[in-house]
Amino acid sequence: MSRPGAGGSRAGLRPRMPSWAATLTWKSAVFITVMCCALAALLGVLVHSEVTRQTVGEAREKALSRLTDVTAAYETGEALPPGSGIDPPGLPAALRALAASGERGTLVGEHGGRPAMWAAAPADGRALATQVDYSQSARTIDSLDGAIVGSSLLAIGATLLVGAFAVTRVTRRLHQTARVARRISAGDLDARVRDPRTADPSRPQDEVAIVAGALDTMASTLQRKLQTEQRFTADVAHELRTPLTGLSAAAELLPPGRPSELVRDRVRTMRALTEDLLEISRLDARSEAADLDVYELVPLVERVVRASGTATAIRVGHPESTAHLRVETDRRRLERVLGNLITNAHKHGRPPVVLTVDGPVVTVRDHGPGFPDYLPADGPQRFRTEGGGRGHGLGLTIAAGQAAMIGAGLVFRNAPDGGAVAQVTLPEYPAPDDGAPEPRS
Repeated sequence: MSRPGAGGSRAGLRPRMPSWAATLTWKSAVFITVMCCALAALLGVLVHSEVTRQTVGEAREKALSRLTDVTAAYETGEALPPGSGIDPPGLPAALRALAASGERGTLVGEHGGRPAMWAAAPADGRALATQVDYSQSARTIDSLDGAIVGSSLLAIGATLLVGAFAVTRVTRRLHQTARVARRISAGDLDARVRDPRTADPSRPQDEVAIVAGALDTMASTLQRKLQTEQRFTADVAHELRTPLTGLSAAAELLPPGRPSELVRDRVRTMRALTEDLLEISRLDARSEAADLDVYELVPLVERVVRASGTATAIRVGHPESTAHLRVETDRRRLERVLGNLITNAHKHGRPPVVLTVDGPVVTVRDHGPGFPDYLPADGPQRFRTEGGGRGHGLGLTIAAGQAAMIGAGLVFRNAPDGGAVAQVTLPEYPAPDDGAPEPRS
């Protein structure tokens, strides 16, 4: 009976490959090395077998030819040449048994501590044998084996160098394409790969050039569409300002009463929406620069809460170090970010709404239903709402854009015990030294 989770435990014990082992360069190097080694081994075996066959064949023919002369001398009763005789010492036992059975044969063995090719034939129930020196043939085969190993290592090294150079050129282009893709995803729509192979349509293109060209085309198309949308948003907002100004003036002339209040309220809402659209269009166009200065964070936050006119509690973590903490930021933009977060918390959440300052981190939390599921993962999206009457989604979009302008990090998440949490992390200014600028209030 297996225990629950046992399989998971065994899986957790598996060795994990290092990250560099997953790269295309490493995989290509391993593939090239394995293929080179396999090819070198195959060629080495073939060459070794063929040369050994030829060398052994020549030595065997020489030994058999000498055995013929020795046999003739034995039959005529002449003296046998040196290295020959009946059952001479050093004759391999297998070859002696073969000759005793009535057959001729050859076998590589030793004679006097040196390699020798033995040849034997039957003679009166015994073995008539002779041998020829095999030392030179053995040295030839050994030298050939050494040459095969050396040339194989040299060929593998050269192939690896050439292969690594070729693969590195490809992976470098792939990395460049990936870097451009990341820049585009981060908002840099002017980024392009500009692979030289895509500049000339008549030039043959490889797969990397095709991918790079497709990415550049996609980025250009996306940039044109976004610029068209930005211009449309800005034009609409500009066109709406003039009639809304006249409508607002006309609404103020209406006689007092409930209908007049409703008209004025709707006009104020439309004017606020128009101003938000203009602000978003400026953020999208990146036509503005942050006016950075040094401010004490806690007084700035307190002023934002007072200006919001809401019942927002302020908490300061580690008062001894946070009370006089200074940050380098654009005060107007930071006030816009915090003001939008506070307004959103009161509008879509439930009290209590708490603003916490802990070092350079400012957190706004409510105790309502929390952010929609898409928002913590994908960020705020303009004109995306979760149900009717819940706003137009521009407040958090503006907060995210202004935070990016001042170099602050803005993170949205839901608290485990309920409620939406928006966390702003500001660039902290160094502790004051002699001659350092005084913070502005």
